[in-house]
Amino acid sequence: MQDRLVRLEGQAISELEGVEGEAGLQQWKVKYLGRSSELAEILDGLRKLPKDERPAVGKQANQLKARLEGAFAAREQTSRAASLEYSLQEDRLDVTLPGRTLVRGRLHPSTSTLRLIADIWAEMGFQVYRSRDVETDDYNFGLLNIPAHHPARDQWDTFYTKQEGVLLRTHTSPGQIRVMRERAPEPIRVILPGMCYRYEQITARSEIQFNQVEGLAVGRNITFADLKGTLNAFARRLYGEDVKTRLRAGHFPFTEPSAEMDIECFVCGGIGCAVCKGTGWLEILGSGMVHPTVLENGGYDPSVFSGFAFGMGPERITMNLHRIDDIRYFWSNDMRFLEQF
Repeated sequence: MQDRLVRLEGQAISELEGVEGEAGLQQWKVKYLGRSSELAEILDGLRKLPKDERPAVGKQANQLKARLEGAFAAREQTSRAASLEYSLQEDRLDVTLPGRTLVRGRLHPSTSTLRLIADIWAEMGFQVYRSRDVETDDYNFGLLNIPAHHPARDQWDTFYTKQEGVLLRTHTSPGQIRVMRERAPEPIRVILPGMCYRYEQITARSEIQFNQVEGLAVGRNITFADLKGTLNAFARRLYGEDVKTRLRAGHFPFTEPSAEMDIECFVCGGIGCAVCKGTGWLEILGSGMVHPTVLENGGYDPSVFSGFAFGMGPERITMNLHRIDDIRYFWSNDMRFLEQF
């Protein structure tokens, strides 16, 4: 057995000296140091040898393995150095070649829709008002006519913080109270874009975070007809002059009366399809006349002032415009989706 190990070492070292290239080295390693190599077979067979021969043969086999591993490492290092030297000597950088064009970034589809919506409302005389993402319970619910333990709170699955009474806003409506308290008793025409957060099951139609654009107009003698005309003008600018709209009765604690606005499905023309779920209509926003309690909480006398409010989701509008069937695409950072925009 010891003679076999001596022969094996001579054969391995001889072959190693003639090996060229990375592929050849790996083949040599598999042949002489791999699991199916002759050396591995000898080490596995030690238990079959007589007890008095095992120590000497085992020691010689392990020493051979160490020498072969060292020889392989040295040969590998020499090979890599030679490859590097060849590359430095033979490969040349042609500085006259044109540079590679850098890939330019682009706007996220939600950002594009937000900017489009903001531009339309700016044309209609509305200013942008930014409100905070972290709110108090009073601003998010109480001052919007949703007192503690009111059943309407079940509509919003809220992220609460460890600090009592502090939460991530569930809608942009708290900004209504903040802008009214800042500007009362002056007239107001603002939109309030921003991110909202709700502790909901993530599905193709709902996310735990989403953008929202709130709108608010407060002044003297503002009527529901003003609300309807304003929303119709917005829809025509966004979807085209020929778009058909309708208002449906709705309910929101901070508006009275309340309404939801639909547009005729632009995919099927109102006939009914999978996009509109066979109804022929697509919901785009909720709206209503500002509740007197909310006006009063904002610093306006409801006997003198009135106003309307509305809220829409840019992601839902983007889904309608581009026929996107899963809202999760917006936040998954999948380049295959984002590069389409």
